[in-house]
Amino acid sequence: MILLGIITIGTYVPWLAWIDWICGLDAKLEKTAKDFDVLMEKVVQDHEAGDGHGNDFADVLLSLQKDKSIGFEINRSSIKAILLDAFVGGSDTSSTLLEWELTELLRHPECLKKIQEEVRTICKGKSSVSEDDLQDMIYLKAVVKETLRLHPPVPLMVPHKLIEDIKLGDQNVPAGSLAIINLWTIGREVATWGPDAEEFKPERHLTSSADYRGQDFELIPFGSGRRMCPGISFAEVLNEVALANLIHGFDWQATEDLQADIAESVGTVIRREFPLYVIASPTT
Repeated sequence: MILLGIITIGTYVPWLAWIDWICGLDAKLEKTAKDFDVLMEKVVQDHEAGDGHGNDFADVLLSLQKDKSIGFEINRSSIKAILLDAFVGGSDTSSTLLEWELTELLRHPECLKKIQEEVRTICKGKSSVSEDDLQDMIYLKAVVKETLRLHPPVPLMVPHKLIEDIKLGDQNVPAGSLAIINLWTIGREVATWGPDAEEFKPERHLTSSADYRGQDFELIPFGSGRRMCPGISFAEVLNEVALANLIHGFDWQATEDLQADIAESVGTVIRREFPLYVIASPTT
């Protein structure tokens, strides 16, 4: 993901692409691609051997490869590419979102107290939080929405090419132009979110019907339309279960002054510039 976030000269000035080759960027990308191919090949081979993994995502893809009734062919390269997409697209983004959620909660003790009270009341007497418990955790869901608004893990949507001329406001945009949607800026738009758009306030979502499933364009961290993130449902449950269990099982304390510095890194995925270090104390 770090390599993918590097701005290459050849992307914007094709005839200068040789500079990327001289700098060694092309070689790094090729080596990384080969390393991932070896890793995914090992995953496929393990599942073909039936090493007791059960019926997971890779097994489903392998079964579809043998199914001639689906109307199209799924070759080995496609299986490895799909597995790699799921691995790369879901690992960094999930951990990054969770880190930003904890960062904002520790920066706002009043919000941390509210989410603790909600989660621990709903799951009183339980050792862990299950997916079934999530439907009643309204404030937790508001915290997730607010974090996605301010800190979308992927700040820019995948570029789209216009297939026809359009008029956007007072601008004429010709066919063939690349359209890149800036999710980070959309989430901080004062005209949409008000003068406190830069502030972390989960409460704003308690009275709003806006959702992040692609229908409300003021909040589209997973994109919108046919090409929105296919893993949105899995990512939603994974994040909410993880956050709820961390809140339910531990008390949290920051080891740094989070009010002073929450700088963001630059790249395909926007992480904290410096990792979050905290003290986690098991609840009694």
